[in-house]
Amino acid sequence: MKRRVFMGLPMAFSIAAMAMFLNTALAADVSRITKEELKSRIGDSDIVVLDVRRSGDWKASPSKIQGAVREDPADVDSWAAKYPKETTLVLYCA
Repeated sequence: MKRRVFMGLPMAFSIAAMAMFLNTALAADVSRITKEELKSRIGDSDIVVLDVRRSGDWKASPSKIQGAVREDPADVDSWAAKYPKETTLVLYCA
């Protein structure tokens, strides 16, 4: 039994390392916007600001971007398709 667990650890480590690499590679493809750029674009018809903080963090925060739409980060599959592809989505979580 111990031998099987030990043999599974290197595979688990390899999978974890690959997942971290892919996550970093995908994150590099995401454009970023500064708060100054966002301030200048608030109100544009082609931009939607999404507050994707977890529920507890969102409720506890006194700071919220006016006009931002609150979306649950755990339910991306249920809400992502409702935004047109030509719309710029700005997601924030802090």
